[in-house]
Amino acid sequence: MSASSVRLALFDLDHTLLPLDSDHAWGAFTVELGWRDAETHSRANDAFYEQYQAGTLDIAEYVRFATSAVREHGQQRAAEAHARFMEQVIRPAMKPQALELVRAHEAAGDVVIIVTATNEFVTRPIAQAFGVDELIAIELERDVQGEPTGEIRGTPSFRDGKVARVEQWLVERGLSWDRVAHSSFYSDSINDLPLLEKVHQPVATNPDQRLSAIATERGWRILNLFE
Repeated sequence: MSASSVRLALFDLDHTLLPLDSDHAWGAFTVELGWRDAETHSRANDAFYEQYQAGTLDIAEYVRFATSAVREHGQQRAAEAHARFMEQVIRPAMKPQALELVRAHEAAGDVVIIVTATNEFVTRPIAQAFGVDELIAIELERDVQGEPTGEIRGTPSFRDGKVARVEQWLVERGLSWDRVAHSSFYSDSINDLPLLEKVHQPVATNPDQRLSAIATERGWRILNLFE
């Protein structure tokens, strides 16, 4: 990677590259497995999702909730369940146009990074399915056995935290924002406004109503990837 010419193509995941929310879908999948009471879990899952859309989500509280099934059933069993989740839910939802967009940036020589507020347990296999090696996701604190504790390790990649985590990624490679020749970020959510404002080319992708209004006002590109 040439420090003077690095180009970044950053992608949010949920409702951007995928036409669904992977964290919400994983929660629903654990209900189908019988790991959760359907009514109680679904009510909480839906409430957290509404908070995310409204920009009021307490990310630490949500991660404790979202990782509860993994913590109770153990990583090995959860990983086996996640493999089924990938085949039954995620891969059928992966659209050719999303894969083609990622491949086009790779072909142009861009470093492609998925930057998501969903945790690494849920998203690492999804990033791999898209052929993307670089993933910035919420990292999970783990106990001495390597099991997640329900707490977040380091800065959560959420709102302003996405900017901080991309900066951390750059520093770890001897880079900085001012040495990035070009950067683009694709996102659907108003929660991602800080990183959209940071890059050279923000792309409001399948945007929510508030982001669509801002993108229109500022003349940002609007991409409806799934239409």
